[in-house]
Amino acid sequence: MTEQLKQRQLRAIDASFVAFGPSGVAVRDRLKGLTAQDETLLRGVGEHLGVLASRDLKQRCADALEHSTDTWAARKQGLTAASSSRWAGSITKATHDQWALSRRCQLAHIQSLEAGVRTLTHRLSQPVGGKGSKRAPGGYRSKGEWFHKSRRLYILQHRLDAARADRENGVVHVVRGGRRLLGTRRNLETAQLTEAEWRQRWEAERWFLAADGESGKRFGNETIRVTPGGEVSLKLPAPLTHLANAKHGRYVLTSRIAFAHRGQEWRDRIAGNRAVAYRIHYDAERGRWYLTASWQRPVVQTIPLETARAKGMIGVDTNADHFAAYQLDAHGNPTGEPRRFSYGLSGSADHRDAQIRHAITQVLHWAKQAGVAAIAIEDLDFTAEKTREKHGRKKRFRQLISGIPTSKLKARLVSMAADAGLSIVAVDPAYTSQWGDQHWRKPLATPRRKMSRHDAAGIAIGRRALGYPIRRRAAPPRDDQSDRRGHRTVQADRGTRAREGTRPPVTERAHDARARTGTTRGTRGTSASKTVRDARSTRQWVQDSLLLTD
Repeated sequence: MTEQLKQRQLRAIDASFVAFGPSGVAVRDRLKGLTAQDETLLRGVGEHLGVLASRDLKQRCADALEHSTDTWAARKQGLTAASSSRWAGSITKATHDQWALSRRCQLAHIQSLEAGVRTLTHRLSQPVGGKGSKRAPGGYRSKGEWFHKSRRLYILQHRLDAARADRENGVVHVVRGGRRLLGTRRNLETAQLTEAEWRQRWEAERWFLAADGESGKRFGNETIRVTPGGEVSLKLPAPLTHLANAKHGRYVLTSRIAFAHRGQEWRDRIAGNRAVAYRIHYDAERGRWYLTASWQRPVVQTIPLETARAKGMIGVDTNADHFAAYQLDAHGNPTGEPRRFSYGLSGSADHRDAQIRHAITQVLHWAKQAGVAAIAIEDLDFTAEKTREKHGRKKRFRQLISGIPTSKLKARLVSMAADAGLSIVAVDPAYTSQWGDQHWRKPLATPRRKMSRHDAAGIAIGRRALGYPIRRRAAPPRDDQSDRRGHRTVQADRGTRAREGTRPPVTERAHDARARTGTTRGTRGTSASKTVRDARSTRQWVQDSLLLTD
């Protein structure tokens, strides 16, 4: 009995919070009208600096945990002789960022392996064919499956030991150019690429043409400078200064830049000589050159949670192919009709990103029309929930979880909502789908309104963000249901008088029905307690079982 109670115990629900706004901006424009000489120079500079970046990354990986400011200064000094001090600073900073990213990915890989080992160890310890519970899986279905999973456990344990040893020694595995593109080299037919096309993409990804901004310098960047008129010039590395076509070893491109998105904000920054970082990138697939400008800005101050709740909220349930949204008023009551915003996650990465941005734009436009100040969304993180060991044969379910773009969705939604003047309230995703389906799907379904499980989850998310329980009414007292305590209601606002009072035994609708039909059957002598109940039942704060009426 004690074990059953433990299994029924629910986990604690984390408090909702208002997400911070974006801390950086990036815009991109195409370098059009480049001459053959311009492209030749960009290729030469990118290749030269790419070789230096590869060597620097190799040296940083060799230093491992023994890295210090002295080793950093020695590396930068060696790079300065082959380029310039500013190019050397950009290369070393990019190297450190890449090494730190590899360390974070390594830790995530170790945690994933540990989760797989725990699951396999538990299931192998159970009898063959043993049934699992809601909290823990059972044994494997056959001896053959048990045998293969035991071999799988040995492999994962070996990988885990190797990954732990690498982390203790500070060893990371980095591929400049991308591990995915490197793997494509062995599957050129599947990727529909020739060796020459793959080689061109590989070399372009390994070039280095990025420069960090400097506040106080002219137009915010001395290495890659862009004027308000759109003129782009580069400070050439020392071995390539003979190719300069302007003063002080600079090369001016024939192309002109005009950022269509955030152009005025970019011009304001460079007019004030504030730092702007630039990156020149070559898209080998399209044969186009691009320039990306990025800069930091102070984190947008989010509004207090109470302010975000004042005008109601829109609860959004994230799914693999759509957003299910529902509007709620400040008291937690759903208003209007459920909305669904579909998107597709097939095709290239750019196409998927465009689909997500289009769906988010539709949600934001609807939120502005509805007059709310915030959007509620689940604080999702499926990094440890899509392993093969956890879900076993549920391949479609694993694909469903993997298809939800949690990280990209968070970044896009926060950034776009800040531009629209809206805030994002993140809530704990525990039991939202289950309780929403249990308490809201059936009451809101009508012949003209088809409620899905996802629509009901949107209501649950919105109510949790507003600070209300997901249930429409609270449970009765533990001791009994007599008038000494009575039922409690959670639909009234927190400032409503007598909101903690007892629920009347009959509703106003029942009184109206009796008055219309003239029914007096069942009337008998009134006792003292009955008189008290009738007096209470005439109060005007009686509420409907679903919506709030004052």
